[in-house]
Amino acid sequence: MAQSETIVRTRARIGIDTRLLSYREGGIAEYMRRLTEALPVLDADNQYTIFEGRHPPQNTIQIHGAANFTKARLQTPPHHRLEPFALGAELLPRRLDLLHSPDFIPPRFGARKFVVTVHDLNFLYYPQFQTAESQRYYAGQIGRAVRQAAHILADSEATKQDLVEKLAVAPDKVTVHMLGVNPIYRLLPEAAIEAVLRKHALPRGCILHVGTFEPRKNLAGLFDAYALLRARYPDTPPLLAVGYRGWLYEPIFAKAAALGPQVIIREAFPAADLPALYNAASVLVLPSFYEGFGFPALEAMACGTPTVVSDRSSLPEVVGAVGLRIDPDRPESIADALYLALTDSDKRAKWRRDGLARAATFTWQRTAQIALEVYRKVLNS
Repeated sequence: MAQSETIVRTRARIGIDTRLLSYREGGIAEYMRRLTEALPVLDADNQYTIFEGRHPPQNTIQIHGAANFTKARLQTPPHHRLEPFALGAELLPRRLDLLHSPDFIPPRFGARKFVVTVHDLNFLYYPQFQTAESQRYYAGQIGRAVRQAAHILADSEATKQDLVEKLAVAPDKVTVHMLGVNPIYRLLPEAAIEAVLRKHALPRGCILHVGTFEPRKNLAGLFDAYALLRARYPDTPPLLAVGYRGWLYEPIFAKAAALGPQVIIREAFPAADLPALYNAASVLVLPSFYEGFGFPALEAMACGTPTVVSDRSSLPEVVGAVGLRIDPDRPESIADALYLALTDSDKRAKWRRDGLARAATFTWQRTAQIALEVYRKVLNS
């Protein structure tokens, strides 16, 4: 009997919910894609189903022909009010041993056991930065999600601590797996950088911000800091902000317009051209009030670009001793750090070397290996 049980466990049916890829790009979508693409190299035993949305995603997950990985399309859209029940009903015939929900919230049923990834608890700390719909979906269900989950994956120790303090989750129920960096983010030859700058009519040496246009990113504070910096340092380069519209973005665009042409906004910038943008930037600034991980800081380091980030949530874990940390509530703190990053050539050279070395330690293979260990632990419990 024991031997038979072992065989069942090693051939478990595991589902990974990646429906969000059909509707939205961003950090969580990147996590879904890179995690599922790394798993086939690590696990040839368990049977995996990658669940996609009703519409094929623009950038589909590549599972490299692994025999134990298949894809299936589900009709229930993510974040729908009936999702907890409709998704469960769709999944029931699959007889899953485990479902991994990388977007926080699992269905109420549909698998024998559940693993969820909690990327951050921004919606509990800063409800004023959310739409009513987002607050309903995440804050309204996160308590049930973490109770229902057999285990929780978190992107950082900061998020794990938030789960313990805010939702009374037992520490041993949470495993941290720091995320990886896409290999496209690397040092590029000058010709490749110049080609992208010409293509998008952008100057070299900008102060760069990459992220969703929403209040949590503290773009309003960054714009105030930029005005202070320009008054202090006449050679201040343009500020370039690239990303997608999130929620409550209207005041951000209005404030940017008031600062004039030195603030450049580019929406939906092609992902393939982002590495050149990082390479061309003088500094990457991420003054967020809260980040579950902070991909742009890691991507910038991988491209040899100095970073200025908030001394909050997960960002200190990502950058370590590389670059500068700021108080996001104080625009003068942001301005001071940017001034130093732009004018101290010795420190810039050191941050470049240290950032490249640190970024090389963040791999999706390691992220996926930890997730797989959690799957096995849950299946064998």
